[in-house]
Amino acid sequence: MFYSLRSVLLVHNNAKERNDLAVAIRRTVDCAVLEANSPEEALALMQEDEISVILTDLFAPTNQGLDLLKQASQLNTQVVTIVGTPVDQRNMGLEALKLGAFFCLNTPYNHEETIIATSRALQHHDLLTKGEVRGRKFRKSDGFHGIIGQSPKMRQLFNCIEKLAVEGDSSVLVLGESGTGKELVARAIHAHGPRSRKNFVPVNCAAIPEDLLESELFGYVKGAFTGANQAKMGRLQYADGGTLFLDEIGDMKASLQAKLLRVLQEKEFEPVGGVKPVSIDVRVVAATHRDLEKSVAEGRFREDLYYRLNVIPLPIPPLRKRKDDIPLLIDRFVAIYNRKKKNPFKGFEEDAMQALKLYPWPGNVRELENLVQRMSIFFAGQTVNREDLPEKYQCLDEAAPAQQTSQGPENTISLEEGGVDFNLLVSRFENQLILQALNITGGNKREAAKLLNLKRTTLIEKLKRKNIQTGEG
Repeated sequence: MFYSLRSVLLVHNNAKERNDLAVAIRRTVDCAVLEANSPEEALALMQEDEISVILTDLFAPTNQGLDLLKQASQLNTQVVTIVGTPVDQRNMGLEALKLGAFFCLNTPYNHEETIIATSRALQHHDLLTKGEVRGRKFRKSDGFHGIIGQSPKMRQLFNCIEKLAVEGDSSVLVLGESGTGKELVARAIHAHGPRSRKNFVPVNCAAIPEDLLESELFGYVKGAFTGANQAKMGRLQYADGGTLFLDEIGDMKASLQAKLLRVLQEKEFEPVGGVKPVSIDVRVVAATHRDLEKSVAEGRFREDLYYRLNVIPLPIPPLRKRKDDIPLLIDRFVAIYNRKKKNPFKGFEEDAMQALKLYPWPGNVRELENLVQRMSIFFAGQTVNREDLPEKYQCLDEAAPAQQTSQGPENTISLEEGGVDFNLLVSRFENQLILQALNITGGNKREAAKLLNLKRTTLIEKLKRKNIQTGEG
């Protein structure tokens, strides 16, 4: 996925509690999360990184958290602060609010409450900085609400997002391959529009089991089924006034498609087991990597729902269509994975960068991020050249491997006097065919296997053995 330029700094001297909270925030909030053990360490990090939100413990009885509050606002006037105070330190909480704290939370932290407060603080930070981001030129480290890119295709995407966001109500269908950053686009639409003060609620229709998705979306009343000992608010109601993001909408079963259609048409729904309609005001942004028109033709997706969702289609370009952004993305990922490293990774040599620009990237930005993370581990303190890259990334010719030169008619391979590495050439040629098939089919393994006249299971085994990453089934 893309990394957001927004960052949250957790300041807590209990490593386990801090790490558990950091994991919880990373899973649900669009931001990078940094950690500091003390106010001193936090201030040092602020000198290196542009921090959006600070969540700091009070550090009783010395109350160093209040000192951090004062100094942080001097370093960055737009940083938003949240202070955690023990229940018996109410006066210190009031003092923190006087010093400009955005929220005060009781400690030990309740994860759900903290995540909500962090999301609101980030939204507030977006509002504070929105004018600056619009007015200035892109720098190498800049992005648009977490989406990194400077290529013409990405600037066109940013322009479309701004126009869609201002309107605020029409349904949007985000189209793109796996790993292109569809959720970040949905978050940008939400954050840039009039609904930004309300909740952005993501739901992955493919990740939640079918029998649970209905209750997750619509909630349920007490006694609706065995084990429903109390009523539960669904994510749809939690998104009231804000944005509901339905990721992988193409995987939603038919019965839920009918209920969602009613939400879009009537602006109301009934919780599971309920009979009283609940009115709702929510903007629906849906996303899919599937061809929904094909799914409609095959009877797997409702035509009326498709047209309700597809009021405004928004395609995201795959990485292979915007390769000028690869160095920018690499710089960002290198910076992220070098944080707190005593022996930082020094990046990629020019020959390696050229090879990466020619690779077709079936796994898109997610695959690129994984590669940078892997290289930063194995080549700490070093730079990577082309020969250091995993084999499938080394080819300098997108149409054919470097050693597979066209010497004669019909692209035959010449046998040099010193011989060739037969197995390597065969492996590279096989890699190229597989990657081209995945490229043509948008990463769909079943369709790629048909193009290669292979069984799907055979292709999957080859992908595993060759460590070729894809984002689609």
